[in-house]
Amino acid sequence: MKFIQLRSSLTLLISALALTACGGGSGGGTTVTPPAPNPGTGTIPPAPTWVAGQFPAEGTFKNFCAAPRSGVNPYSNTAYPDKAGTTDHEKMWLRSWSNRTYLWYRELSDLNPASYTVEQYFNLLRTTAVIDSGAVKDKYHYQDNTAEYKKRTQSGVTSGYGISWKAGATAPPRDFVIAYTESASPAVAQNLGRGAKLLEVDGVDFVNDNTQAGVDKINAGLLPAKAGESHQFTFVDQQGVRRSYTLVSADVPTNPVQNVKVINSARGKVGYLQFNSHIANAQPQLIAAIHKFRNDNVSELVIDLRYNGGGLLALASQFGFMVAGPNIIQGRDFEKLVFNDKYPNTDPETGKVQRPVPFYDKKIDYQAGELTGENLPVVGLSRVFVLSTANTCSASEAFINGLRGVDLEVILIGSKTCGKPYGFNPTDNCGVTYSTIQFSGVNAKGFGDYADGLRPAPAPQFAADIKGCSVADDLTRPLGDSNEKMFSAALQYMSSGTCPVQTQTLAQALAAKSAAAAIVPNGLEVRDPNQDHILNNKIYQPEIKQQ
Repeated sequence: MKFIQLRSSLTLLISALALTACGGGSGGGTTVTPPAPNPGTGTIPPAPTWVAGQFPAEGTFKNFCAAPRSGVNPYSNTAYPDKAGTTDHEKMWLRSWSNRTYLWYRELSDLNPASYTVEQYFNLLRTTAVIDSGAVKDKYHYQDNTAEYKKRTQSGVTSGYGISWKAGATAPPRDFVIAYTESASPAVAQNLGRGAKLLEVDGVDFVNDNTQAGVDKINAGLLPAKAGESHQFTFVDQQGVRRSYTLVSADVPTNPVQNVKVINSARGKVGYLQFNSHIANAQPQLIAAIHKFRNDNVSELVIDLRYNGGGLLALASQFGFMVAGPNIIQGRDFEKLVFNDKYPNTDPETGKVQRPVPFYDKKIDYQAGELTGENLPVVGLSRVFVLSTANTCSASEAFINGLRGVDLEVILIGSKTCGKPYGFNPTDNCGVTYSTIQFSGVNAKGFGDYADGLRPAPAPQFAADIKGCSVADDLTRPLGDSNEKMFSAALQYMSSGTCPVQTQTLAQALAAKSAAAAIVPNGLEVRDPNQDHILNNKIYQPEIKQQ
């Protein structure tokens, strides 16, 4: 089964079963006898030659690597396919692969790769066009070390301290505040939590230091090279109390579903859950949450996606089914994928006829890429409240758009989402996983035009407007606290159908403030200066910068 990335965030497409994704995968499983390791040796073939306008089949160059891996892939128990090659082979593979699969391949310049490194060349293989608002058209083009990518998306493990930062500024005066923490993490062990602002790293003034030595020391502390590193951090909490902590880096398990609860309100019982990432190990957690909501007879549901950068599109469709149920869905699809004009009817990866992504009503074995016979539980609501920020991206947006496509009422509370109606099939070559936009997604009504984000609006006027309220992220209270401003606004809207007065008068300013910050998960995680948002839990490396 292949894993495709949509939003950050993965689309799980199945031929017999098509699973599409916006950001993750799965791992583990039955142990099998591994094959003999591939030593990655052999005669290095001549470097290929670039000829403008000619694009040899990418298979001619694939897996010919300047530094071939040896041994066995721990996630597939198969030998690495790498063969001795050159960086020219790697760049020419990127060129032919992009020309064949990139959604906007006609907008790529056919540059001679000779003058660039592999990484530099990949970064150039994307459109430079802008959309109507003036924003960059392709904000979602990146690469990962394959081993780190698999660990993060399939094992649900990230390296660092278990802190997801709200990064308001990465240049002096810098502004990093803890947005949330993972439960089994060094941060929680030290009683660090939401709202604490970072002041110092290993004795360096994090906010103001602009020397190269200081910047290097900050990055070394925020980006530990391995588990077991010890670094000193100083924070100031919401009460103005300054404290120092020693944090030891670790491989931290991701807990994508948190704060599942049911509260009493004037509208009856209200379910709430914080959903941070569409990765495979969220499936049992979402199932357990829906069982709880159904057993407790909730009449309203608040889904907190404010920090969810995406992941598996199939998981988003499963969650949509569990929220809505078959009576609302009535056999309609979750999302249709649209590839470039070279593939009007077939999937470019499988060559098979394209099929829309359905609302999956069964549990999925994400390791095998197969539907099981186990039915998903259903809470069956006619409307749902979604909490959003500029970090609500990809599969999270597909979840919102997919439900709107079957006329389930979505009330959006927070700020405009990131704007990623696109996806990709993360593809490994020579130990690097490349993600380049390969398709767009539309819901059952044919709508997918939200490249500028889905916007909450008390009185929607445009197709990307969703009924709701503009409310700032409230870092002064824990997530799931009914007095936290976004959750509180959802509860008010449930009972009165109106937004808090202050959020209506300050809506534009609050939305702009929210959009200016990025959430960066576990470890470092600062905004890439060439990107508007952190996507698909992508961990960008350095990079606190000098100004």
